[in-house]
This record gives sequence, C-alpha cells and structure tokens, in this order.
Amino acid sequence: MKRLHVHVRVKNLDESVAFYNALFAASPTVLKPDYAKWLLEDPRVNFAISLRSDKIGLEHLGIQAESSEELNEVYNRLEQAKGAIREEGQTTCCYAQSEKSWITDPQGIDWEAFYTFGSSTTYTEAKAPANSACCEPTCCEK
Repeated sequence: MKRLHVHVRVKNLDESVAFYNALFAASPTVLKPDYAKWLLEDPRVNFAISLRSDKIGLEHLGIQAESSEELNEVYNRLEQAKGAIREEGQTTCCYAQSEKSWITDPQGIDWEAFYTFGSSTTYTEAKAPANSACCEPTCCEK
C-alpha cells in the first residue's frame, strides 16, 4: 500500500517537532539535527521537515511505494501524466537509500515517486552540493 509523502522546510526544527508531535500525537520515526520524519498510519503519510534551505514552506509532495513493483506502477502513472520525468535512480537522500523519479505538476509543484530500501547516516550523497536540499529534484539530476 502506497503512502503520501509531504516534505516541508521549517525555520526552527525544535519548535516544529514539538508542534507536529502534538498534532500527530506521535514522536518522529527519524530525528536528526536538521531533519525529522513521521511515518504515520492514520492518516497514512510520510511527513518530513528539514532545515535544508532558506526557503520556508512546502518543498515537495510524493508517493512512497513499499516495493519495486509498486514503484513501477507509480512510474507508469508518471508517464501517463505526460510531464517531463526526471529519473534520479538509486540515491541517498533524507537519511535514506531510495530509488526515485520526479515530475512537476501544472502548478509547478514537484512530485517525487520513490521506494526506500535502506537507511543512511548522512542526509545526502557526497556528489550533491553541501548546501542543497537533496530532496529537491534539481540537486541530484543525472
């Protein structure tokens, strides 16, 4: 079963973690000095916040698959949406190892389609610029 993904950039991580802990009645599944993620079942969402940029607000939306087969299903939907697909492939981003692709909707909102298959001790791969928000499709295009 797929999960909606929402990533928001925040100005104060501690303040935002306290707010979302109360809102979700749950603690983050992942908590780092610059990043937090809640994997919630009700509502079924992967909600992440980070301090990765000066720009505050919605970073991107996404669909998280739970298997390679589900990711292929979502990728086929990206193709049907008839936008420019940016294939990132296997990457390290947001303290996770994932396979991902990106598309931008008609309003300019970036959507990520991804399958996470492992964790990482670093936010991003060494090839991404140090000040980039790796979860942006522009940082890791190949």
